[in-house]
Amino acid sequence: MKMKSLEKKIETIAKRARAAATVAAKLSTEIKNKLLEEITDSLLERKKDILRENQKDLKAATTTLQRQGRVEGKAPWALPMEGATRAPSMIDRLTLTEKRIHETAHGLRDVKALPDPVGQVVKSWTRPNGLEVSKVRIPLGVIGIIYESRPNVTIDAAGLCLKSGNAVILRGGSEAIHSNIILGKIIRDVLKRNGLDPDIVQVVDTPDRRAMEYLVRQSRFIDLMIPRGGESLMKWMEDHSRIPVIKHDKGVCHVYVDESANADMAEKIAFNAKVQRPGVCNAMETLLVHEKIAPTFLPRMAKSLGEAGVEIRGDTLTRRFVPSAKKAAETDWSTEYLDLRLAVRVVPDLNEAIRHIQKYGSMHTETIVTEDRAHAEEFLNRLDSSVVLWNASTRFNDGGQLGLGAEIGISTTKMHAFGPMGLEELTTTKFVVIGTGQVRE
Repeated sequence: MKMKSLEKKIETIAKRARAAATVAAKLSTEIKNKLLEEITDSLLERKKDILRENQKDLKAATTTLQRQGRVEGKAPWALPMEGATRAPSMIDRLTLTEKRIHETAHGLRDVKALPDPVGQVVKSWTRPNGLEVSKVRIPLGVIGIIYESRPNVTIDAAGLCLKSGNAVILRGGSEAIHSNIILGKIIRDVLKRNGLDPDIVQVVDTPDRRAMEYLVRQSRFIDLMIPRGGESLMKWMEDHSRIPVIKHDKGVCHVYVDESANADMAEKIAFNAKVQRPGVCNAMETLLVHEKIAPTFLPRMAKSLGEAGVEIRGDTLTRRFVPSAKKAAETDWSTEYLDLRLAVRVVPDLNEAIRHIQKYGSMHTETIVTEDRAHAEEFLNRLDSSVVLWNASTRFNDGGQLGLGAEIGISTTKMHAFGPMGLEELTTTKFVVIGTGQVRE
């Protein structure tokens, strides 16, 4: 598509979203829930069509990787300006199955069951002069979301934006173009059948990278941009967006095994955090172990991880206790592997564990495993990551797992939303003031 015509197309999409946002904001809870139920039913009814389109994306992605000689994680695979990941995790994120479609549909039903945040009175008070003041939740307006690989994000984001009264523009990665288009069509068909503006949900249907450039210039029509991806995408958004951005950045997540940790619990938590689904942002990337427990804990942990195919990259002490471990480079401590690789370091105490996380972490998710309440509270209080946990896997940093229903993503930006972004995080507040004729003197 020619530059001018593509630019005009993106501007038109943004204009239509702004008009549709006024419709979305006025929808009743009853209508929004009805739409979510019908979208859920349509997803399940059309799962064969969805899987067929997803196979087109998988075939194209696999062909690209084979052509580049980069299959099976032999070398990094990157999408221009959309972050970097390794081939296995990219394919995993891209893949839809019947199970994942059912899980996504279940997520929409969870969102339907949640209280509608729009119109909710957050707090109210009366001034000495009799003015009644309230803070009331309202939709943000038009939200633009740029994301990679995962087509389920198309459904999660659309459902959350619909329930929170927002219009949304979805620009998924070019590798998921067929999947995203059919999912967008299913949602828009439901809106049309109910006599509503289908532009409440729009999917940018071109893989042309310039579409992203034009999208982030539409500050007249779009209220917020949410990028989900790797470092290169975040840097690109910082440099190019004219619209406020809430970043959903990489997850360099840590598990710290304290000296008083229950070894069985620690092994179970660390194994789950790394192995259960390594290609996601809340998977553990660095394991920190107190030096007093390291001689006994690390060999058993390494055995368990090794049997699962995890490659360990450790510091000097780690390699003393785990001779098979590779030597960790400085860059390993700040790397999001999204793969069966793990950086491991032995630390002398809690303070050094916290210092390490503050230096190398990405403010995403951190866990301490300990039986010492004072140590746990210090860890939870001193670290400012979006989610901090005590005796639980990092994999719980997830909107569904924390009771928010589906999520837009996990914000690593300390704005009005930090951590999993659910319904409330997709609203803002306005002041409503009721008087009886008061004037300011």
